[in-house]
Amino acid sequence: MSRIVEDTQRVPATLAGARLDQAAAELFSDYSRERLKAWINAGELTVDGAQAKPKAKLHGHEVLTLQATIEDDTRFEAQDIALDIVYEDDTVMVINKAAGMVVHPAAGNPDGTLLNALLHHHPALAEVPRAGIVHRLDKDTTGLMMVAKTLPAQTALVDQLQARSVSRQYDAVVIGKPVSGSTIDAPIGRHPKDRKRQAVTASGKPAITHFRVVERFRAHTHVRCKLETGRTHQIRVHMAHARYPLIGDPMYGGRAKLPPGAAEPLKEILREFPRQALHARKLIFKHPVSGETLTFQADLPDDLLMLLDYLREDNETMR
Repeated sequence: MSRIVEDTQRVPATLAGARLDQAAAELFSDYSRERLKAWINAGELTVDGAQAKPKAKLHGHEVLTLQATIEDDTRFEAQDIALDIVYEDDTVMVINKAAGMVVHPAAGNPDGTLLNALLHHHPALAEVPRAGIVHRLDKDTTGLMMVAKTLPAQTALVDQLQARSVSRQYDAVVIGKPVSGSTIDAPIGRHPKDRKRQAVTASGKPAITHFRVVERFRAHTHVRCKLETGRTHQIRVHMAHARYPLIGDPMYGGRAKLPPGAAEPLKEILREFPRQALHARKLIFKHPVSGETLTFQADLPDDLLMLLDYLREDNETMR
């Protein structure tokens, strides 16, 4: 199903000289800049009845007319899938995502996703693009995600992400022993030979990851990462680029590294750890309505706690 959105706004004198896409973002603030730009390019957002380019300069007093179609997410099935809801009010939710849960349906995962679960939990999310999802975690990454329950809230949260004002912290267990924390500032884009992977590449988009050491082990390190940008697989790509790949990462991690003389239980968990050792532990953002700063934290899941316990035991045994 789909619905038509219609609105008309006159450009005030204060926006004289502004670009069309900039003025549209001010006057139709319920919608994201990306969506508005697409509508401008499609001729669904016009200036005095005529199509214009997003960068067209305005003189003031023009009439902007919006007549566009929004596809509802009723094309996806609502499914009764358990969610770990950390926080919820009328406009926003915070989810603690489990390992193995895909965020959005795709060719290989047509259902059983977070989106399907959200549509069951709150059917009105069918009227919000992507059922309110504003950012993603990889299938096997656990931890905190924010979800918008209304279109204006989604726009506000996306704007915060684009402005880099959302704080996202992750815990990871990596192969190797960094001397200290560091900042990795390296652009990320599609891998030139493997389209399923990302890579550090000169043609990629800017990507910045800060990390610090939490706990050291004989051949591994527990690190805490803070994202300044949000590229696909960013922490996994950046830590591998720095030669500290995540334990259990089949795409970027390579073979398990076994400390010399390690006990069999540790060897087994290092060889068989079923996912990348990555958890979105902390999330800070401004509430899209009240403006209040909200802070959430999710404890490490059991599999990562067990991994760290085995690494600590190895440290103690081999001293």
